[in-house]
Amino acid sequence: MAAINKGLEWITRMAYVNILWLLFLLPGLLLFGLFPATTALLHVMQQWLQGKTDFPIFQTFLSTYKKEFLNSNKLGYIFVLLGYILYLDFLFLTSAANGAALYLTIPYLVLTCLVGLTSLYAFPMLVRYEMKPLQIVKRAFFMMMLNPGQTFLMCVAAGGIGAILWYFQGLALFFSFSILALIIMMPAIRAFERTEQKASKLLAKRA
Repeated sequence: MAAINKGLEWITRMAYVNILWLLFLLPGLLLFGLFPATTALLHVMQQWLQGKTDFPIFQTFLSTYKKEFLNSNKLGYIFVLLGYILYLDFLFLTSAANGAALYLTIPYLVLTCLVGLTSLYAFPMLVRYEMKPLQIVKRAFFMMMLNPGQTFLMCVAAGGIGAILWYFQGLALFFSFSILALIIMMPAIRAFERTEQKASKLLAKRA
């Protein structure tokens, strides 16, 4: 019975923060609400994954939303800009008639994948560390490269959840973004902890 109650409690929490995420898109008129709402959602997930469950969810969500409003939008629109540049490159590659464009397809796909995978670490990193947006982009790239296992896990889990929600679209309103945030934050935290441990060992050896 206790396990059932615990499960129902977590289901309620996940639905609640998912609805908060949707509601907090509105104050920023969607365009400027998306990234701070996502950052606030990831912050709540980080607290839960660290075993902290006894805190006011709404107040935590709201304070993080306000605190990271500018930084999260700066970080988010760096990736929007990168995505737009990649989109223009895509248009060029698909419209070019010469064979030389074919040789650029593989580098383009590799670059697109690197940008996409880097973005998976960027917002969890914003939640965990005090850094400027450009610093986060650089660190997120290296974090992604240094932790291929966690990166692969993120992609597989996100793909699996996406497929499930596609077939059960009625769940999307209540769980889609909260579940995605959870399965991205879990491997990200492991990657951060592993990297921090390695850095501590290197510092200890040098000392």
